[in-house]
Amino acid sequence: MTMWFFARDPVRDFPFELSPEPPEGSPPGPWALHRGRKKATGSPVSIFVYDVKPGAEEQTQVAKAAFKRLKTLRHPNILAYIDGLETEKCLHVVTEAVTPLAAYLKARTETGDLREMELSWGLHQIVKALSFLVNDCSLIHNNVCMAAVFVDRAGEWKLGGLDYMYSAQGNGGGPPRKGVPELEQYDPPELADGSGKAVREKWSADMWRLGCLIWEVFNGPLPRAAALRNPGKIPKSLVPHYCELVGANPKVRPNPARFLQNCRAPGGFMNNRFVETNLFLEEIQIKEPAEKQKFFQELSKSLDSFPEDFCRHKVLPQLLTAFEFGNAGAVVLTPLFKVGKFLSAEEYQQKIVPVVVKMFSSTDRAMRIRLLQQMEQFIQYLDEPTVNTQIFPHVVHGFLDTNPAIREQTVKSMLLLAPKLNEANLNVELMKHFARLQAKDEQGPIRCNTTVCLGKIGSYLSASTRHRVLTSAFSRATKDPFAPSRVAGVLGFAATHNLYSMTDCAHKILPVLCGLTVDPEKSVRDQAFKAIRSFLSKLESVSEDPTQLAEVEKDVHAASSPGVGGAAASWA
Repeated sequence: MTMWFFARDPVRDFPFELSPEPPEGSPPGPWALHRGRKKATGSPVSIFVYDVKPGAEEQTQVAKAAFKRLKTLRHPNILAYIDGLETEKCLHVVTEAVTPLAAYLKARTETGDLREMELSWGLHQIVKALSFLVNDCSLIHNNVCMAAVFVDRAGEWKLGGLDYMYSAQGNGGGPPRKGVPELEQYDPPELADGSGKAVREKWSADMWRLGCLIWEVFNGPLPRAAALRNPGKIPKSLVPHYCELVGANPKVRPNPARFLQNCRAPGGFMNNRFVETNLFLEEIQIKEPAEKQKFFQELSKSLDSFPEDFCRHKVLPQLLTAFEFGNAGAVVLTPLFKVGKFLSAEEYQQKIVPVVVKMFSSTDRAMRIRLLQQMEQFIQYLDEPTVNTQIFPHVVHGFLDTNPAIREQTVKSMLLLAPKLNEANLNVELMKHFARLQAKDEQGPIRCNTTVCLGKIGSYLSASTRHRVLTSAFSRATKDPFAPSRVAGVLGFAATHNLYSMTDCAHKILPVLCGLTVDPEKSVRDQAFKAIRSFLSKLESVSEDPTQLAEVEKDVHAASSPGVGGAAASWA
């Protein structure tokens, strides 16, 4: 029998692999932290590696205990275990992709992006994790410090470093010996001076260490325990609660749940819009529809001040879920497009475009009008096939809507859609709707804006459509009883002046414009005289030098000439 099976390397067969880059950090304790990825998907992970060394049996047992704890403890604020590997030579623990807190704070500080509200929520998460451990699991973490905290891609703080955890109920023995001076400096005085038998609560030591963590978050590495007496840069609203943590009497240190309650009181360090938003998102599945509506309506105002990673990785998934399953409707659009600005083009295509396409098929009027109003924010991410087959067929229903606001916004949206429309949709379908609106809509502003839009998109039309549509459409507008429509007709001619032959200018356009020089409205007369001078100037120029004709008429028969022309009218 061959022995190849027994010679296989379990590390090589493990579905995760270490990054070739050097470890992200070697925090005090037995583990080295590496970046890694899942082989099958390439998705990023973090891999904590412990190499078994001869004569280090005690440390190996500590590492194995941490492995087991992390595997069984599940909580949103505790480092999330994904997979693990145990061999005679090493331990590999795979978790969600994270960065050590010290490295995260350093990077955020260097870029000037670190804000106090981030720290308030991060500390809130760590205290919540401690509350879960001590109050729900009767466990003492016994290693709360900067090296035990990690940050995920959304900026969420996660408690790790479970190596020295033990039961608060006394079963399973006392606390494991650390033997690591860098960690023992965070031990409370009742342990450090040998008075470990002092009367204390089960959370007392961890809350002292939390005080050390708070000090380091705001002031940097703790040089010695005596430095805790000076709060330094700790915010004033947090100082009284911090002082409770580092008090010499372990009996008066608050339970983590009470510490959170104190910091969440009015004016407290953890009473701010960022923490409120996070807490709402954590419970959004059990919130009433009216509460969700109010939350999403107010969210947009806050997003500008929130961290970008938080918006991309925590807010965006909730917005997408709220639309997909929560019937949130139009209210999610404004925050959705605001967060969309933080995405790459590829991410936008993947995450937001499918939602936009689905939204356009909605019968919800509020949704449709909000989409039309905000089209400028997402049109650049829509490709032509998507626009022509999935967007435009739904948008055109707006031309027939009984609500004037929807008809008007539909007209205005064509300015953005026209460059992406195919021959049939642009030159046939759209022109059919424009002709009906311009001639028959009972709303003057809509007739006017249809003319304005036609002037702005005229250069995208095919040469045959331009020849057939533009002159008659603008001429029709100059006879409209609504004065701004007549102005729009004149400005339409002016904006598309380069698209007419000299013959059409002389025989079709100038006669129409001349009739407007006696219009009852001075604004119409003024624009008519201005346009007449412009067209006459072109005719005179060609008359003086006939060789200019080809240059002057170069756009007349061009397939399309976007961006060419004069200034079109403004919306009514």
